[in-house]
Amino acid sequence: MLIIISDLHLGDETTASSIPLSAFNLFATRIQETIQFASWRKDGKYQPIKNLDIVLMGDIIDPLHSTLWLDTMPGDVNYIRPWSDTAKPLYAQKLLQVTRAIIAKNKASLEILCKCASGELLKLPPATRSGKPDYEAKNQISVKARLHYMVGNHDWYYHLKGKAFDQIRQELIQAMGLHNSAASFPYELEEDGFIQDLFNQYKVFVRHGDYHDKFNFDREKGRDYATFGDAFTMDVCNRYPLEVEKKYKDKLSPAIIDSMRRMTNIRPSLVIPLWISGQIRAHAGTVRMERELKKVWDGLAEEFLQLDFVREADKAFKFDMVDLMQLVVKISSRASFSNIDDIVTWVHEKMWGGEHSFVNHALHEPAFLKEKARYVVYGHTHHHEIVPLDLAPINKQSQLYFNSGTWHVYYDLARRDPKNPKFVPYQALTYLTFYQEGEYDGRHFETWSGTYG
Repeated sequence: MLIIISDLHLGDETTASSIPLSAFNLFATRIQETIQFASWRKDGKYQPIKNLDIVLMGDIIDPLHSTLWLDTMPGDVNYIRPWSDTAKPLYAQKLLQVTRAIIAKNKASLEILCKCASGELLKLPPATRSGKPDYEAKNQISVKARLHYMVGNHDWYYHLKGKAFDQIRQELIQAMGLHNSAASFPYELEEDGFIQDLFNQYKVFVRHGDYHDKFNFDREKGRDYATFGDAFTMDVCNRYPLEVEKKYKDKLSPAIIDSMRRMTNIRPSLVIPLWISGQIRAHAGTVRMERELKKVWDGLAEEFLQLDFVREADKAFKFDMVDLMQLVVKISSRASFSNIDDIVTWVHEKMWGGEHSFVNHALHEPAFLKEKARYVVYGHTHHHEIVPLDLAPINKQSQLYFNSGTWHVYYDLARRDPKNPKFVPYQALTYLTFYQEGEYDGRHFETWSGTYG
C-alpha cells in the first residue's frame, strides 16, 4: 500500500500558522482504517498487509515562510537569504536554525509520523486459519510505515549536497521517522533507486509540480537554486507585516497585523496584492492610513527589484518575469490599491493563462506517453483533482492525473470576480492511496480529501 501526501507547509509560525495536530491525528486514524480494509484480499480472505509506504512529496517542511532569515539586510557582513551562496557556512547555519524552529513548533505533529514509522500507532489483528481477522488475539501485528521525503520548491534546501546539509537532514530523519538516507532528499525519481522502484511497482509517476511553474523553478539551473518566487516571498511578503508593525503598531488594530501574516496562506500566491488591498481597505480606517500602508508595500517592492539576485535574473533582450514584475511595480506605485487588482489579474492571466490545473503538463510526461505509468501525480498547486487522461492504446488500462492537494490552512481566491477579490478561508487535508495487486478487494486506488472551516 502506497500513500502520497504533499504541501503540508509546516513552518515556525513567524508568518502563518501550520495545520494543527488534529489533522495528523485524523490522518493516523484514517491510515489505521485503510490498512485493515487493504488486508481484505481479492479472494475474499483476510491477510494482513506487509508493506506500507508513505511518500511526502514536497513542501512538507517550509523554511521559506520564516522571518528568521530577515535578521540581516543587504550590505551586512553576515547577510543570508535563501538565494545566497549555499557554500557559505552561514547558509547551512541559518537553515539549521530555521529547521530546528520548525521541528520544535510542530513537535507533537511530527511525533505522529514517527509513531507511524515505528509501528506504535498502526496495528492489525492476525489472520485465523479460515482467513478472518482474529480480533481477540493478544498479540497484534505492528505495521511500520516507511516514510520517504521528496523535496519541492519550499523545501528544496534539503536537496543540497554537503556534510553540513547531511546533518540537517539527519535531524529531520530523526524528528519525522524518515526512511531516507541523510545524503540527500530526492527531487526527481531517478535520484533515489528505492523510491523509483517503489513507484514503478505501483505504475505511478510523480513530481512535485513546481517543475512546470517558472515563477518557482528555473529549468536552466535546476532544483539546487533559489528562484524569483523565493525572493518575492521572502523580501516582500514575509517582510511586509514586520515593516507595517514596526512603523504603525500604535496606530493600527492588532487585526490588520495578524491578517498581514496570513498572506503566506493565500492561493494562488501571485494574487497576494489583492489580499493586501482588501485587508487594508477593511482595517486601515482612514484613506490617509491606506496610503501610508500602500507606501510601505511600494517601497518593499522597489527594494525587491533592486536586489542583486533579481537584477541578475533579468535577461537582456527578453521580456521575462523580472520585466513583468517591474512593469507591475511601476504601474502600481502610481495607482491605488483598487487599481492594483486589475493589474494583478492581468499578470495572472499573462503568466499562467488564468489556469490553476497542471493537467495539460501531465499529458506530456514521457512516463504517460510510453504507458510506463497508469497514474501521474503532481503536488504544488494545492488544488486537489482527478482527471482521466486516456485509455492506454496498448494495454487498454485507464490513465489518470491526480493532484495531491494540500494539508494547509489557507485562503483561496474566489473565481467569480477576481477584480472584486474575495478569499474563502478553510483548512484542507488530502491524500492519495494506491494498492498492490490483490489488496483491498482488488481496487487500484482511492483518494481522500477533507475540508473544514
